[in-house]
Amino acid sequence: MPPATTSTHSADVLVVGWGLSGLVAASEAAAAGRKVVLVDQEPRSNLGGQAWWSFGGLFFVDSPEQRRMGIKDSLDLARQDWFGTAGFDREEDAWPKRWAEAYLQFAAGEKRAWLREKGVGFFPVVGWAERGGYGATGPGNSVPRFHITWGTGPGIVAPFAAAVEGAEAAGRITILPRHRVTSLTTAGGAVSGAAGEVLAPSGSVRGAASSREVVGAFEVTASATIVASGGIGGNHDLVRAMWPPRLGTAPATMVTGVPAYVDGSMLPVAEASGARIINGDRMWHYVEGLQNWNPVWPDHGIRILPGPSSLWLDATGHRLPVPLYPGFDTLGTLAHLRATGHDHSWFVLSHRIIEKEFTLSGSEQNPDLTGKDLPLLVRSRLGKGAAGPVQAFMDHGADFVVRDDLEALIAGMKALPGGEVLDGDRVRLELEARDREIENDFTKDAQIAMLRSARAYRGDKLVRTAVPHRILDPAAGPLIAVKLHVLTRKSLGGIETDLSGRALDASGAPVAGLYAAGEASGFGGGGVHGYRALEGTFVGGCLFSGRIAGRAAASAV
Repeated sequence: MPPATTSTHSADVLVVGWGLSGLVAASEAAAAGRKVVLVDQEPRSNLGGQAWWSFGGLFFVDSPEQRRMGIKDSLDLARQDWFGTAGFDREEDAWPKRWAEAYLQFAAGEKRAWLREKGVGFFPVVGWAERGGYGATGPGNSVPRFHITWGTGPGIVAPFAAAVEGAEAAGRITILPRHRVTSLTTAGGAVSGAAGEVLAPSGSVRGAASSREVVGAFEVTASATIVASGGIGGNHDLVRAMWPPRLGTAPATMVTGVPAYVDGSMLPVAEASGARIINGDRMWHYVEGLQNWNPVWPDHGIRILPGPSSLWLDATGHRLPVPLYPGFDTLGTLAHLRATGHDHSWFVLSHRIIEKEFTLSGSEQNPDLTGKDLPLLVRSRLGKGAAGPVQAFMDHGADFVVRDDLEALIAGMKALPGGEVLDGDRVRLELEARDREIENDFTKDAQIAMLRSARAYRGDKLVRTAVPHRILDPAAGPLIAVKLHVLTRKSLGGIETDLSGRALDASGAPVAGLYAAGEASGFGGGGVHGYRALEGTFVGGCLFSGRIAGRAAASAV
């Protein structure tokens, strides 16, 4: 039976979803003097969405931080890297390519100053993620570009949340938690707002799953509607349904890198109103996922942000091929591992490596950076021993094996679920061969050559790369093996949009009154990243597309 009561609201601009792109869009529209309604299906504890949980990495081009670290970057080099990584090759890539060019101009131009004006600061050491390891025109970052927000995800969310809440206090924005959109309404051939269900109040903490009990209905009329509802990473069934053959078969088991509310439910709603969804088979998942020993949402996984020294083995103990080293090519590694027929792989490393090279993704896993705690940062990043969150996983995590000798380590690996396929003799061969190579100044081992190259960059030498050594050296021990899982994360496709954020229909014409931003739009255009992404561009894509959609919607009404 349908709910008995329907609440009604009106606005100039309706924003569906209060993740980072939605907050940016709502704040921009309100700053332009428009009346805004902001709705989300979750309780207000989740304001900021999944960006709040992020590491807060941002992609800049030729930034002051890069120049201080001796990094020579340019717009031309960044464009070469972006398009070489994206691999655009479809008719549907026309708008994504334009978005890519516009975003590169933003990242090389006003992006940093715009954020600095809002009080956002950055860690001075620039990270080098997605290094590629192929030719100059292949995928990967040629130089370090990963700028960590001082305050991580909460630090990047804070100014936009404050702007939205300030506009709410001034009466320019109405925030409606627990309002789930089930349809977009139309009038006169244009999208005129949305209708949906009011869900029961929930006291769920940030990120935790909330109930879907329906207690009412609502309608919002608006001159412009912005869909900023996120992707599909919390919905494993949908991830598997969209899984592309080029990445092999979908995993039978995965861990989840985003809260359960990242369910893709708004995409068919937008499609039913005429919006075209493109590139749904493009997605971004990690292969360094851990089962969280202290989960917040169902199947909560944490990603390791590894330095380049760990030996990466498949489930049987065979070393991954060139250039699939930790931190080099996320989707290349995913495709290779899916072809092995197993859902897990292994890092094998020394304690000396883990204390220098392991960082865990997520604001809650980096209390020093998130809390802007300089003394803790110095102890965590430069002191002896593993950082506190990493040590907690070593102590409590189901995927860690820590032993004093190789035979005991292999036995511990075999004892974990799936460990029966491990060839202990192969693990021994791979480790001993690698260690023979590292004792020489000359080597044919490409990972060791890349490791030495990485230490030529001051940032890596300071905080991210251990001094090269034999993994089996007892002085570097104990030995550590980490079982790795596929971890769901991002949708790289979505609602096709023009450079004003207007949703487009199957003919390429704008759907009147409808806009999209953030992951729901593939971070711009329906897939600004193409097949692969350069790290630091997801949060930045939310900022850029939310800003464009908010300003354009405000100008149109």
